[in-house]
Amino acid sequence: MNLPDPQRLLADMHQALNTHLRLKRIDTPRFIGIRTGGVWVADALIAARGLDEPLGVLDVSFYRDDFTQNGLHPQVQPSELPFEIEGQHLVLVDDVLMTGRTTRAALNELFDYGRPASVTLVCLLDLNARELPIRPDVVGATLPLSPDQRIKLTGPRPLALELQALAPADL
Repeated sequence: MNLPDPQRLLADMHQALNTHLRLKRIDTPRFIGIRTGGVWVADALIAARGLDEPLGVLDVSFYRDDFTQNGLHPQVQPSELPFEIEGQHLVLVDDVLMTGRTTRAALNELFDYGRPASVTLVCLLDLNARELPIRPDVVGATLPLSPDQRIKLTGPRPLALELQALAPADL
């Protein structure tokens, strides 16, 4: 399988996001990246806008519904939101949307900080393997994968996509 070039996807996403924000009449969005890959993608989108905007960072580890099954990731860090959430138009950015559970966890955490005016979901890749009814508003590409495959974003500079095969014990 040939994986798309993240730089090309980001250029297309930048255009699509600008169109989306213009149609929604959102002038001052607040960007929040889901750690780690979502932060890298959000940072690249902010840079493409050519503005000096603060970037919020979410670590959703404590909000995941599989926390009790999988335990705590050893590199959990606190979320950093350098702006108010209440009444803001948020652009929530993740690298890969698979089941939708990470996005659900991110929304749960955001609402603990306040009630945003809106949340726009932006993802570099959609793997179309949803378990929850969550879809991105802006997406770089949709890739169908077999159950034994995963995609990993490496970075932050340069951003690259890596196809990974799961061992039978991980399925």
